[in-house]
Amino acid sequence: MSSILQTYQYEIIYTAILLITLFTIRKIIVITVKKIGKKSGTTEARAGLIGRYVTVTLVLLAILIETFILGADPSDITLIFSSIFAVIGIGLFAIWSILSNITSGIIMFFSFPYKVGDKIKIHDKDDSIIGIIEDIRAFQIHIKDDNGNLVTYPNNLILQKAVTLLQKDALDEQIDDSSIL
Repeated sequence: MSSILQTYQYEIIYTAILLITLFTIRKIIVITVKKIGKKSGTTEARAGLIGRYVTVTLVLLAILIETFILGADPSDITLIFSSIFAVIGIGLFAIWSILSNITSGIIMFFSFPYKVGDKIKIHDKDDSIIGIIEDIRAFQIHIKDDNGNLVTYPNNLILQKAVTLLQKDALDEQIDDSSIL
């Protein structure tokens, strides 16, 4: 056991440094995302979703760095990653709309001017949608229209359409009006 520790002493130390560094970076990013989420009035679930995206990215980065720490040949890693990315690229092309919605969800987290509870109008040439935002998820936004119907609208489309804010915090006022009755 001690001979294994002596043989791989530097690899173990570098791996420990890598893990501590990536855990620290992850913690800082997650805390920052939660602060941005609170500041912009988004839900904790959305901040948690962005935190999961960061975690997956950091785990993939850790695996890549760990292969170098363990002494893998760069040409072998290049071959493996190019093969993996070719397969992933073909698969992702097939599901580009899903990735587009996820990317739009991340963009909306940081820069979407509307939040849950706002009444908005999405200007669509076929049929405009007017309603109160109930939830903003990874793939779509949930809007409750004036008839009480739940409308799900893809995140990538809402970033491409003109949106008008009709009333700020309409959900709060709607709840206040119903409690008076």
